[in-house]
Amino acid sequence: MMSESWDGTLSFTEFFVAASNFSEQWRKLNSSLPQWTWIPSPKRRPWVPTNDQAGYLALENMILPRLSKGNAHHKSDVAETEECCSDYEDEAVDTAVVVLNDGSGEHRYDLHAVYSVSYRVPVLYFRAYRNDGQPLLLDVIEKDFSIDSAQLLTRAKWTFITQEEHPELRRPWYMLHPCGTSEWMTLLLSSDVSSAQDRIPREKYLLSWFSVVGQVFGIKLHLEMLNLVAPQ
Repeated sequence: MMSESWDGTLSFTEFFVAASNFSEQWRKLNSSLPQWTWIPSPKRRPWVPTNDQAGYLALENMILPRLSKGNAHHKSDVAETEECCSDYEDEAVDTAVVVLNDGSGEHRYDLHAVYSVSYRVPVLYFRAYRNDGQPLLLDVIEKDFSIDSAQLLTRAKWTFITQEEHPELRRPWYMLHPCGTSEWMTLLLSSDVSSAQDRIPREKYLLSWFSVVGQVFGIKLHLEMLNLVAPQ
């Protein structure tokens, strides 16, 4: 039975369905924030069925919601961010992406959810840069992460950062290595697979996946999105 044998992976078609649902839910519940968009691949991919559109999901030009003390943001900007994050906790309003006033010290992030043919799971690629486009090194990036994010990277065997060539852009990007993704996706969605008569809950896959990997960047899903992730 699927509920016993599903290994936590998905096909590209299932990834595309999950990505479409994720971006749609994000748009409905976070309309005032930068949006996840599907970026078509310039080339035909042999693993993509003819009727599917090869590509990846992207959220770009964002600033992390929780800033470390080592950041070069102005104090007023930091205070604004912390206030927004506090509002999230009190009112369950999503503050995943906080757009601040331009300043020379700001760090911006691009996040790409790309399907891995080898692992058959989504992989989160990311890059960080200053307002002038100057890329940031990993030791600087890590200072942007919250204390909780740093602890997560330290204790979770599946969550570690490496630098690889972006499979679509063919340039070096950082990525959260997907070696343990299928294992914890099996745990997250096992009850849903069972209740759905052994069918993989494709619409929930990316919601569940990002509820975990988003923690590294301090990004919280909207409360209603979390309700969609919760087993019914």
